[in-house]
Amino acid sequence: METKYVYSFSEGSKEMKSLLGGKGANLAEMTKIGLPVPQGFTITTDACNDYYDNEKTIRAEIVAEIEKHLAELEELQGKKLGCTKNPLLVSVRSGAVFSMPGMMDTILNLGLNDNSVLGLADATQNERFAYDSYRRFIQMFSDVAMEVPKYKFENVLDRVKEEKGYKFDTDLTTEDLKGIVEEFKAIYKKEVKTDFPQDPKEQLMLAIEAVFRSWNNPRAIVYRKLNDISHKLGTAVNIQSMVFGNMGETSGTGVAFTRNPATGENKLFGEYLINAQGEDVVAGIRTPQDISTLQNVMPEIYDQFVKVTQILENHYKDMQDIEFTIENEKLFILQTRNGKRTAKAAINVAVDLVEAGIIDKKEAIMRVEPNQLDQLLHPTFEDKALKEATVLAKGLPASPGAACGKVYFNADDVVAAVEGGEKVLLVRQETSPEDIEGMVKAEGILTARGGMTSHAAVVARGMGKCCVAGCGEIKVDEAAKEIRAGELTIKEGDFLSIDGSTGKVYLGEVKQSPVEVTGNFEKLMNWVDETKQMMVRTNADNPRDAKAAVEFGAEGIGLCRTEHMFFEEDRIPAVREMILSKDVEQREKALAKILPMQRQDFLEIFEVMEGKPVNIRLLDPPLHEFLPQDDETIAELAESMGIDAAEIRKRIVDLEEFNPMLGHRGCRLAVTYPEICVMQARAIIEGAIEAINKGVEVHPEIMVPLVGEVNELKLIRGMIEETAEKVMEEKGVKVDYTVGTMIEIPRACLTADEIAEVADFFSFGTNDLTQMGFGYSRDDAGKFLGEYVDKEILEKDPFQVLDQKGIGKLVQMGAKLGRSVKPELKLGICGEHGGEPSSVEFCYNTGLNYVSCSPYRVPIARLAAAQASIKNPRY
Repeated sequence: METKYVYSFSEGSKEMKSLLGGKGANLAEMTKIGLPVPQGFTITTDACNDYYDNEKTIRAEIVAEIEKHLAELEELQGKKLGCTKNPLLVSVRSGAVFSMPGMMDTILNLGLNDNSVLGLADATQNERFAYDSYRRFIQMFSDVAMEVPKYKFENVLDRVKEEKGYKFDTDLTTEDLKGIVEEFKAIYKKEVKTDFPQDPKEQLMLAIEAVFRSWNNPRAIVYRKLNDISHKLGTAVNIQSMVFGNMGETSGTGVAFTRNPATGENKLFGEYLINAQGEDVVAGIRTPQDISTLQNVMPEIYDQFVKVTQILENHYKDMQDIEFTIENEKLFILQTRNGKRTAKAAINVAVDLVEAGIIDKKEAIMRVEPNQLDQLLHPTFEDKALKEATVLAKGLPASPGAACGKVYFNADDVVAAVEGGEKVLLVRQETSPEDIEGMVKAEGILTARGGMTSHAAVVARGMGKCCVAGCGEIKVDEAAKEIRAGELTIKEGDFLSIDGSTGKVYLGEVKQSPVEVTGNFEKLMNWVDETKQMMVRTNADNPRDAKAAVEFGAEGIGLCRTEHMFFEEDRIPAVREMILSKDVEQREKALAKILPMQRQDFLEIFEVMEGKPVNIRLLDPPLHEFLPQDDETIAELAESMGIDAAEIRKRIVDLEEFNPMLGHRGCRLAVTYPEICVMQARAIIEGAIEAINKGVEVHPEIMVPLVGEVNELKLIRGMIEETAEKVMEEKGVKVDYTVGTMIEIPRACLTADEIAEVADFFSFGTNDLTQMGFGYSRDDAGKFLGEYVDKEILEKDPFQVLDQKGIGKLVQMGAKLGRSVKPELKLGICGEHGGEPSSVEFCYNTGLNYVSCSPYRVPIARLAAAQASIKNPRY
């Protein structure tokens, strides 16, 4: 059967999203359920991929299919494209499989030329409207299809408005618009070196190609990378008969959500503009009206619209984001899609829909994107600090959260400042898709123009980025790089703080407070815990972090790095003394000072964990990392130890290594300095006994790092067991402890069956396994990994997302070999991959008992584990 590349709206359905794109599939679905949708057809994502496969050419067969569907649309509408009497006009819109707001390009009013504009004026009896539509088309077509910079046209509009003393575009007269059209055509000719195309079919094919090209424009690529969307999906193109919101006071256009996308409140949320086209609302050029006021302006339309929103939410069983146009008091629905929302809204909507019996708990769990939870786990402003802060201005609370930083006025400056280590706010008149990289890097976004559905608001909400939009009380001068608010002037580099939940802008830095999660979040996470079939632990080196992790739902500690305890100011001198000791006796004397400190650390962690397992890794980094480098500290250390500073310098040089990552570290330290291992084992068991004596249940897991040969583990396990037995005999108390290893060397994965004979558990250290598997130094890989991802050598940074094809195979091999010897061998992962959702799913599918991650990623890992369990239940 021949491939079909074009579908009319009446032929598709919402299930055809991969072929028709999200927008096309939903237009077809709305047509199917009888909603008022302007008719048209969709050119499939296959056609886009075919265009790239054929050296960016639309093949003749596809052109013929497009022309056939265009003729059918003309017949259906009773109008012809380019006709001088009541011409058919169409919009050309992209529609990727996944919603990509503001990233792809749209052309409205296609089909207008010097002749059809007269036909439109005659058919509508509205000459001003016809020329307004024509000037919009020339500008959009030039910008999107022919890449003529937008500002060249905006400068003309601004000049004419200034000359005539107008405030809004709607103040322009017919004669003004006729003059503007001629100027716009002259700009086109100057830039493109040819006249503005008058053949509507030529306009259409150029526009379709432009949409295909825009799939690979830089901002679309950035957005896809940011949102983990494949570059191979392609975009569909929707050709839809135009309806006009700019035909006068009985017309308008708007965007609405069936619920509040910031909070999830079950109340219609949106904005509209009278006498406007869609881009006016989204671009934020005029500040729109709240949707509720439409009830007073056009009550019947409002009631009809409310019914449509209810039909759509019930049909899709999710919050909808709807674009609509009113043409001469007739309502048309141009688009619906599942609405982008904050984490707070996602949770509230999901829980509400479960409680209303519309979806079940598992569906609710699948509805919340794990990484979105990051939004809930970030600070807000402290109440006390807010009371003392000076409010500079108030805008719209476009995306919740709190942010403060130095103000910068363009995206490139933001990126540069962040790379220089600064915290930054991006401040703009209004953002556009070109600002995406600055928006990603900034702490928050502040705009002077635009509403709650403007580019800044929608993109910020999707990223979980704090945003205040439409802050008309400030004057943003991007050229002078300053903000004026009344008598005050804020210059580039000055600090501001913004509250995306209230819309308030504060002078200077306002102190932030940690996050609290309750209510529906707690309810959802309880459903998560009922559902998930893999434990989530935390990486925590002190009682403070352990306590935070337990509050976030951690079920144990998967990695306690003992060396992090050594860097405390009161203990680093004793650690250095131990390292610089000339013999075992001197070293043991220094270790005796460290022992009570370590014991106390472990006791406090056991108390916080209250019977949950605690995995403690023995000393891992090379010893030279603990030694001082500056002369002043070396002199102080020499004096305290009663030795010459030159001797310390010599010892520092002796301990330095050419390749510390592969050097004298991990279990190799315990082999050469067994007294360090003995001290740590004693501190763990003594701390455990003290906890038991206080009535606290304990389950210490002692982990030997960097084992690559089973005999290393045999030797060190012997030391640990001998020490533990001695301490338990001394104290007369038994401790339920286990000994295992971190699998982080490729050879350990290959010989995991041998190692499992000696180990009670494996914990995969995927940070080091990635370093050694790829041969990348994690500390240096930042110099080239960005380019590797940009040039698509690698899909993702393997230190952020587990490389399942390579490093993942090593993990699977280690797990399989280990369990071939001990079927009940406990398996976990303790790299930061343990908090990355796709890596969590991989660990679940590999059969691991737990993942472990930093405290603030614990809820993300819990949710990802539950989603993995729903997709592939173990029991």
